[in-house]
Amino acid sequence: MNLLSRIFGMIDLKKPSEIELIRQSAQIVSKTLGLIAEHIKPGITTLELDKIAETFIRDNGGKPGFLGLYGFPNTLCTSVNEQVVHGIPNNKPLQEGDIVSVDCGVWKNGYYGDHAYTFAIGEVSEEKKRLMKVTFESLILGINEAKQFNRIGDISHAVQYHCERNGYGVVRELVGHGLGRKMHEAPQVPNFGKKRVGPLLKNGLVIAIEPMINLGTHEVYTLSDKWTVVTKDKKPSAHYEHDVAIINGKPTVLSTFEYVEDALRKKGDFYVSDETFKPKNPINYNSTITLAAG
Repeated sequence: MNLLSRIFGMIDLKKPSEIELIRQSAQIVSKTLGLIAEHIKPGITTLELDKIAETFIRDNGGKPGFLGLYGFPNTLCTSVNEQVVHGIPNNKPLQEGDIVSVDCGVWKNGYYGDHAYTFAIGEVSEEKKRLMKVTFESLILGINEAKQFNRIGDISHAVQYHCERNGYGVVRELVGHGLGRKMHEAPQVPNFGKKRVGPLLKNGLVIAIEPMINLGTHEVYTLSDKWTVVTKDKKPSAHYEHDVAIINGKPTVLSTFEYVEDALRKKGDFYVSDETFKPKNPINYNSTITLAAG
């Protein structure tokens, strides 16, 4: 999501019934990524993965959230190695040692879910594994700050501080966002910023937090296809994303990596998860939500 455009309007705090509908869409995305995890391997193409995802989403009563959005041509954004986000699926086979960020959206019952995971293709370098791990950790640290009476800047600072102290570049041009009846709503959720700055976080806020972190420079540019964003120094990038609601003052994650982790664990593939990193304050990852009245 471009920092300078496409997110407009007032912040829309969601009712409990609306949060539940967003969760249902987010869970379809989570299951779609789990299915991608089952199939992703050296030799498969991202276009094949795209078709698998579209079929699954439609079979489960949803519509691909990205397909046609702002003119995007596919169901998945599949970004390989130095591609940061918005990679267009194609017929080029994935290779051993690649990392691939898969971003997926679903629209169902009037609400969107939006969720991303970076996959290792076969055996990848320790350098790439560490990038994936730190990026994932920054997502968890950001989520931990998504609580009532904090500000957006508290989330942003947590992500930036963790990644930069590990030597990585934090992308400036692309940000997280509010989520609901539109894929991209206010507020913007940058991955860089200062504590206690930005919109106040309140109960009912639903946001997509999505660190996009580069092995080298934070600088990026867009390819001639007008979609694919790549690192300026051609070094790899990682991207993880969760949908988060503030409920009863605390962050509740509406999406889950459970399906991805289960599939990768069975295959013996590398993955990052909560099991390798815990924030100081446990986050609610329940697949069902207990909501206060309102």
